[in-house]
Amino acid sequence: MRLSFLGPPGAGKGTQAQRLSAARGIPHLSTGEMLRAAIRAQTPLGREVQGFMRAGNLVPDELVIRMLRERLRQDDTRPGFLLDGFPRTVVQAEALETFAPLDRVLYFDLPEPELLDRLADRWSCPKCGRVYNLRSNLPRAPGVCDEDGTALLQRPDDRPEAVRVRLKVYHAETAPVLAYYRARDLVLTVRASGSVEAVYERILGALGKGAPPGRSEEAL
Repeated sequence: MRLSFLGPPGAGKGTQAQRLSAARGIPHLSTGEMLRAAIRAQTPLGREVQGFMRAGNLVPDELVIRMLRERLRQDDTRPGFLLDGFPRTVVQAEALETFAPLDRVLYFDLPEPELLDRLADRWSCPKCGRVYNLRSNLPRAPGVCDEDGTALLQRPDDRPEAVRVRLKVYHAETAPVLAYYRARDLVLTVRASGSVEAVYERILGALGKGAPPGRSEEAL
């Protein structure tokens, strides 16, 4: 099973990917988190991409493709994988097709006002990268990470000024990726409104139903 979760920032892709990854026994690969980990470690790649991410801009395709290609060579991806937020551009989609073609693409559909509200409430652990939401995914203890007790922070790219840039970039550059996968009848649209549990049940329903011809865009 080779899956990708696509949708705008704040649509809940990461939370749902973690659940499905654990249930299906396939690695959850968030290119955003992989890049942030590289920045925290100040690797050569991390230093290269730091300026792009802090400004809310997409990291150049060639850097992300190179990073993901290396990750998919590891043994744990042989049974499959779940990509979170990749591919973000048609160039990335075309490159992925050459070394790890997808079986399904799940698109998370969420109105923009709700996206803005979610991102305003999103905080993350600077040590392990785990993401929390002050409305729907609270840590057990206020303000600290469940995993390691580190104080939570709001990422610079989740602040209002960066969010607006991210959404503009998403609509301009990422949305055309859907057309690429629609032409291959791989897209399943999932309504991302509601509780975490409700959205997860829609995802399971979408994967169980599959994507017969002419119904790949049915919103569950």
